Amino acid sequence: MAIHHKIIGEGFPIVMIHGWTLDHQAMMHAMEPNFENRTGWKRIYIDLPGMGLSEPQPSIKNSDDMLGAVVGLLDKLIPDQPFIVCGYSYGGYMARGIVQARHEKVRGLMLLAPMVIPDTEKRELPQQIVLKKDSHLLSNLTSLEAEAFGSMGVVQGMREWERFRDDILLPSTQTNEEFANRIRENGYGFTFDLSHKLDDPTLIITGRQDHVVGYQDAWRLIENYPRATFAVLDMGGHNVQIEQEGVFDSLVQNWMDRLKSKMLEQS
Repeated sequence: MAIHHKIIGEGFPIVMIHGWTLDHQAMMHAMEPNFENRTGWKRIYIDLPGMGLSEPQPSIKNSDDMLGAVVGLLDKLIPDQPFIVCGYSYGGYMARGIVQARHEKVRGLMLLAPMVIPDTEKRELPQQIVLKKDSHLLSNLTSLEAEAFGSMGVVQGMREWERFRDDILLPSTQTNEEFANRIRENGYGFTFDLSHKLDDPTLIITGRQDHVVGYQDAWRLIENYPRATFAVLDMGGHNVQIEQEGVFDSLVQNWMDRLKSKMLEQS
């Protein structure tokens, strides 16, 4: 099964999984700055099937199948190796599925604005709100661009727009809509319960104003991860890594220090 992926660096594997209808660039642009002064990490950025440069697969009809495809890829890319997994939004849901499927191999976890409850009607969500807006910028966007950015952005400035355009909006146009809709209809949520615990360094980052997946559902995961840092960032929506870039990077650096410390203890 051909799943497009990009590998950067050498060392301990960190698997990066993007959100629904996006591609690997969303995670790559968020995470790569945090490796500028670090060595010893192999970053594996994946395009989920039907998204980015990965072709849709007829055998994938639901999220169970999607998870099976990703786990199968990891078994080939890093066989018999421990690894760390990071997931954004739907990718966070996939990441938790990977932890459950390959629990003995996972040594750390990061969940960025994770989807916890697949059924949108059952999520606990804050009201949509805009806290900072550049009206001049918005007036110079096309109606489609302004609508997309306006529907997601809590902080709507030039820097946030450029990142949103490159990481979220443009990749979403490459998604095979028929394939994505099939998964939505046939089983967006797993057919099994996610019931694992993980005793390795974990980071969960949410946006206080995230009206897509919220933050309260993610908080309910905290007892499953005894080594977790949980952050709810103000002036942060579903793209909190863009809107609160500096705080996001600080939290990731702290998490990576904790990962390194745990590894040194075990070596």
